[in-house]
Amino acid sequence: MPAARADHAESGRERPIGIFDSGIGGLTVLREIRRRLPAEPIVYFGDTARVPYGTKSKETITKFSIENVKFLQSFDVKMAVVACNTASSLSLETLKERFSMPVVGVIEPGARAAIACTRNGRVGVIGTKATIGSSAYEHCLKELRPSVKVYSQACPLFVPFVEEGWLEGGVVSEAARIYLEPLKTFGIDTLILGCTHYPLLSRVIQKIVGEHVRLVNSAEETAKEVRNRLPQSASIERPAGQAVRFYVSDEPEQFRTLGERFLGSPIHSVAKVADPFTEAALHV
Repeated sequence: MPAARADHAESGRERPIGIFDSGIGGLTVLREIRRRLPAEPIVYFGDTARVPYGTKSKETITKFSIENVKFLQSFDVKMAVVACNTASSLSLETLKERFSMPVVGVIEPGARAAIACTRNGRVGVIGTKATIGSSAYEHCLKELRPSVKVYSQACPLFVPFVEEGWLEGGVVSEAARIYLEPLKTFGIDTLILGCTHYPLLSRVIQKIVGEHVRLVNSAEETAKEVRNRLPQSASIERPAGQAVRFYVSDEPEQFRTLGERFLGSPIHSVAKVADPFTEAALHV
């Protein structure tokens, strides 16, 4: 394990926020959390050895998520943020039951924001096949407002487009048109970007659905939720600019290169953890 593991024992207000994702998409959540809470130390884990989660079963994703939170626990984190829509939709309740620390997902914050935004009660949701298949957003939206109409669409090509750096152009626009045109026919006025990769395609998505449709960025809403869940005094006595520690389960250089695009700033160091899941179990 990296030598940095020796200084995990955080205490009091110095305990970090833990964030995990299947890979790099959760960096959009990290970016928003850093923008709102610049004084908070953070540990980010990208499960790059087992990405993608969006095509896997609920049982597998739940198993991975438990192991990921155990790994974060070994850093004595004060909160775990599930910065992955697929993991949030399929494993969040299990994580909340299993762990005593606060566990925050991306589904409920996005759903609440959509309910607050919609004027005609017609909300669209786009995400991976697993997220859309779980109906997690639909269930959450209807709990908040039973009368809301929800129209969902899986957009499986969006993630590889973003990870290849294809954020605009003919192929991307045509795929977006095919995915999003059906949602337009339902007259939605709000669209939830139900995958942390999708904010990087906001320009193309907005152009297809029209300026009258409000895009809800679940990363932004999750960051607001994290801020609200922390004690008001949590960040007062620390200077801004606390370090973020990055860990991955495979190939750190690819994560660093792609991750800078998501984070919008340089990533200077990424540690590969040889076997985070076995080692986490030994430390918890």
